[in-house]
Amino acid sequence: MAKALLGTTMSSTDPRLLASLVAENRRLRQRVTDLEAHVLRLQAENDTLEAAFQDEPLLTLEHA
Repeated sequence: MAKALLGTTMSSTDPRLLASLVAENRRLRQRVTDLEAHVLRLQAENDTLEAAFQDEPLLTLEHA
C-alpha cells in the first residue's frame, strides 16, 4: 500500500526523497501524538461532566 501511496519503491537512494519521507513520517507521528493527547483531554472532561451530572438530583415537576 505504501508503494501505491508514494508511487515509488523504498529502494531509492535519493537523499531528497529520503529526507522528505523522514520529515513526513515525523510530522505524522507528531499529529498522532497530538490527537491522542486531545482524546485524553476530552475523556477527562467527559468524566468530569458525567460526575457532575450524576451528583445533581433529577428534575421533577412540583404539583400545584
